[in-house]
Amino acid sequence: MEKSEANVTLDLKGLSCPMPVVKTKKALDGMQAGQILFVEATDKGSKADIPAMLKRTGNELIEIEDKGAVYAFFIKKK
Repeated sequence: MEKSEANVTLDLKGLSCPMPVVKTKKALDGMQAGQILFVEATDKGSKADIPAMLKRTGNELIEIEDKGAVYAFFIKKK
């Protein structure tokens, strides 16, 4: 999937736990069902924390890319 295919993009690089999860959830809350959210984060914990939050909220993790220091998430709003 490409970043340009996302309806909403969040740059959370440099933020530490719990902010990547909090800001991702807030963005999803403001989106319509079926829309795609693209998130970039540098916090290592986000690689586990964001998928865990998505499982709890019922949103779909389409793809996660590990780009070394940056984690990219493609998320579909339920």
